[in-house]
Amino acid sequence: MKDNAETQDLAIEFVGVVKRFGDAVAVDGIDLAIRRGELVTFLGPSGCGKTTSLRLIAGLELPSDGHLRIAGRDVSRDPASERNVGMVFQSYALFPHVSVLDNVAYGPVIRGVKKAEAHAKARGILDQIGLGGLHDRLPAELSGGQQQRVAVARAIAQQPDVILFDEPLSNVDAKLRRKVRSEIRALQQEFGLTAVYVTHDQEEALAVSDRIVVMDKGRIAQVGTPEDLYERPASAFIANFIGDANLIEGRVMAGRFAAEGLDVPVSGADGPASVSIRPERIALDLSADGPARIASGTYLGSRMEYAVTLGGTELLVSRPISEPRLEAGQPVALRIDTGGVTRLS
Repeated sequence: MKDNAETQDLAIEFVGVVKRFGDAVAVDGIDLAIRRGELVTFLGPSGCGKTTSLRLIAGLELPSDGHLRIAGRDVSRDPASERNVGMVFQSYALFPHVSVLDNVAYGPVIRGVKKAEAHAKARGILDQIGLGGLHDRLPAELSGGQQQRVAVARAIAQQPDVILFDEPLSNVDAKLRRKVRSEIRALQQEFGLTAVYVTHDQEEALAVSDRIVVMDKGRIAQVGTPEDLYERPASAFIANFIGDANLIEGRVMAGRFAAEGLDVPVSGADGPASVSIRPERIALDLSADGPARIASGTYLGSRMEYAVTLGGTELLVSRPISEPRLEAGQPVALRIDTGGVTRLS
């Protein structure tokens, strides 16, 4: 049982939450606690349950079973209108015919705050996020990144218990995504917001999150910091979903994992096993008597990716573009950073 201090520190709690749509189970008995001031991202492939989880927090869907608490209050049966939740939609959902200032002040005004007071608060938030000179503009007169910040400002103005981001960068040009995601993260930290973020983009999740919840088939596959999930995946699904990974079957004997041509140290019991090795943790050295061969190379701008054969094992290896280019057929020796090797079973 949680003590009072721990309970007060929690912003959102899923307790055995299930959501069914007819015979289909979209969310299958998840348990999760999100702390105040934390940005937690739900990540996973299409149909994994991440968006349904967000909609359950928002009150746009209600649990079929289990309980959902926000700020210590059970909201399992409460509609969206009775929850203190802010939402930033994919489309921003800004009112096109009113000013930026009125968009941001909208929430407080409909909650009964006097218009002058709501405008003063909205101006303060807009100034704080770098949009102070754009109060009187219409949304169509702003860039995509500016519209995104207005949508966040509008959510902040409501003083919600939690802000929800539903694929917030899906409508932002690819070149702007890095900048906008950094701005979202900076605003979340500056205002101390509790935020839940949904995306299918692994790099985006790694960049903005305190913790990531990876979902698969309606269940939580793993929860952890970005570093936890990338460096210490709990399964082949996680290793393969977040970044690239070499997934290799072999056998452990006396603290060594062996596959055809491969031998690396690992921990755990002897017996059949599988490991994940990240491509960037493998270094290649030109060696006339090297046991491996370059099978092919792919130019990716900032790096080269090589397919390397080692006995009966094929490995994907990532090298900085600044290193000398290797050609198919060249013999190489491998140096594997054991920090990039994770035993999966």
